[in-house]
Amino acid sequence: MKNVFFVAVLFCVVFSSCTNSAKNDGWISLFNGKDLSGWKQLSGRNGNAKYEVIDSVIVGTTVANTPNSFLVTEKTYSDFILELDLFMEEPMNSGIQFRSLSKEEYNEGRVHGYQCEVDPSARAWSGGIYDEARRGWLYPMTLNPEGGKPFKLNDWNHYRIECIGSTIRTWLNGVPAAYLIDNMTPEGFIALQIHSVNEGKEGRHIKWKNIRIKTKNLKPLPVTKPVFVMNNVFGNLSEEEMKDGWQWLWNGKTTTGWNGIGSDQFPSERWEINNEILTVSELGNKQKTDLVSEEQYGAFELQWRFMLSKGASGGIQYLANIDEKQKNHITGFEYQLQDDENSSDTTAVKSLASLYGLIGSVQKGKSIKPVDGWNHARIVVRPDKHIEHWLNGAKVLEYNANDGDFKGTAEKGHIVLKDEGKEVSFRDIKIKTLE
Repeated sequence: MKNVFFVAVLFCVVFSSCTNSAKNDGWISLFNGKDLSGWKQLSGRNGNAKYEVIDSVIVGTTVANTPNSFLVTEKTYSDFILELDLFMEEPMNSGIQFRSLSKEEYNEGRVHGYQCEVDPSARAWSGGIYDEARRGWLYPMTLNPEGGKPFKLNDWNHYRIECIGSTIRTWLNGVPAAYLIDNMTPEGFIALQIHSVNEGKEGRHIKWKNIRIKTKNLKPLPVTKPVFVMNNVFGNLSEEEMKDGWQWLWNGKTTTGWNGIGSDQFPSERWEINNEILTVSELGNKQKTDLVSEEQYGAFELQWRFMLSKGASGGIQYLANIDEKQKNHITGFEYQLQDDENSSDTTAVKSLASLYGLIGSVQKGKSIKPVDGWNHARIVVRPDKHIEHWLNGAKVLEYNANDGDFKGTAEKGHIVLKDEGKEVSFRDIKIKTLE
C-alpha cells in the first residue's frame, strides 16, 4: 500500500513538473517581483541613480549630475531571447544593455556593450541598437523608421531582444525594429540603464516588469516584413540578406566581374586583394586605373565598407558610361570618398559622401569613423531615379536624377571604383536590384 502511495505521489510530482515546464516553455524570470535578488548596481565610473522595488515593479529614479547608471544581472548570457515591459512617465533617455561588460582595464569599469534604445523623443529611435561607451550607433532607426514609432509615453511598452549567434534583432510593441549582425561581444550581462540628467530633470521615473529570458531551444521569430540588415561581420552575406535580394558585387576573393578602365582584364598594378580587402595603393610612379564593373545596373541599392588613409580621396561612380571613342573616359554620378579632416579642399560638393561637384552632403557629424576605421556607405537608386547617399546609417543627401540639370541621365550604367592616387580600401561590396 505504501508503494502504491509513493508511486502516486511521484506521478503527481512528475506530472506537475512537466506541466509547469510546458507552461513556462523554457522561460526564466529575471525579477521575482519582491526585491533585486540576482541584480546589482555598478558604481565606480557608473552613475548613482536610484533603483528600488515598488508594488512588484522595478522603479528607477533619475539623479542629477551623475553618469549613466546601470542595474545589472549577476549572471552573464550569450544566446538568448529577452522580453520585458517598460513604462516611462516623462521624456528621458534610457536603454536595455545586453551582452555588456564592466572591466577595470576598460575605462575604469565603465559599462560598455550593446544597448537597445529607449527614446521617447520626436527622433523615435526606440528599438535601435547603440554600442554604449564603445562604437556608438550600430543600428540607428533611420534604417527602419517605422520600427521606433510604436513607443508610448506614460504607458507600458513591450520589448523583445533576440541574440542568437551574431544575429541580433529587436521588437517594440510587436513591431520589428533593428536587425543587426555583429560579433564583437558574444556574452555579457543584461542591465537596466538610467541615463544621466542635468539639474531640473532629477526625480523622473522609469519602470520595468515581466523581465524574462530564454536560453535553450531558441526559435527566432519569422521575418514577416524585410527590414534593412546591418551586417558588420567581415566577409559575410547572411541568409536574410540573400532572401532580400542582396548579392556580392565583389566577393572578396577573386577579380571576377571587374576590369580596369579601357581594358577587358583586371589591372596588374595599383589594385591588390589581401584578406578579403580590395586596396588601391599610393600612386608613386604608376598610372591611375579605375575599376569598372562588367555588369550595368539601373535601379539598385549598393552598399560597401571603406577605409581612407590620411588625406585620401576617391569615389564610387554609378550609372556610369564609357565613351566609345575614348575608352579611358567615363561619365556618371559619383559618391565622393574623402578624408575631410586632412583634405586641402574643404568645398562642400567635394566632401565625404557628397555628389561630387554637384551637391554637398549634410548631417555627417560624429557618424564619420576616423582615418584607418571602416565606414559603411550606401547608394539607393530607385526606379523613378530618386537617389540617396547614406553614410554609417544616416541619409546625407538625396536628389532626383530626372529633375532639372540631371535630365538625360542614363537608364543604367557601370559601377566604378575611382583611383585618385591615394590609398583607399574596400570590402563587403554588395548590391541588389530594385523593381
